[in-house]
Amino acid sequence: MRIGLISDTHIPDHAAELPGQLKDVFCGVGLILHAGDIYAVSVLDELESIAPVLAAEGDDDAEVLGDRRVKMRQIITVEGVTIWLEHIIPFSWRLIPKENPDLKRPDVIVFGHTHEATIENKEGILLVNPGSPTFPHYQLKLGTVALLTVNSGKAEAHIVQLQ
Repeated sequence: MRIGLISDTHIPDHAAELPGQLKDVFCGVGLILHAGDIYAVSVLDELESIAPVLAAEGDDDAEVLGDRRVKMRQIITVEGVTIWLEHIIPFSWRLIPKENPDLKRPDVIVFGHTHEATIENKEGILLVNPGSPTFPHYQLKLGTVALLTVNSGKAEAHIVQLQ
């Protein structure tokens, strides 16, 4: 399954709308994960016209609280891969399964908040920040999203620079 990853859209405060090419980049994905700082429910609605959407609550997301698609942390399993979706990566992410045995260790953590696209593998966990498509590095220009491919229990991600 291909999953579209997006974060920190900040609409309408820093951009009027989602970049038009998102529909092309996310064409054929089975799911879109938004890692918070959405600001407007209309962003989730527009993304949902492409594929089903789950979102993490950002630190500035007062308007979207209570939306059925938004939780503080989303935990999903896709083809045997456990994915955590959060806005701010918890500093204690390594310890969470030890402190809470009911919480399965993630294979992938998707997060945002920094507006900087990154992909790292730490201690066997794939950490992915898709950056921001509308406000990268806190600058008003086109930024990035990411695509996560999950297949037979394995996950890999890559960043897509919007043009």
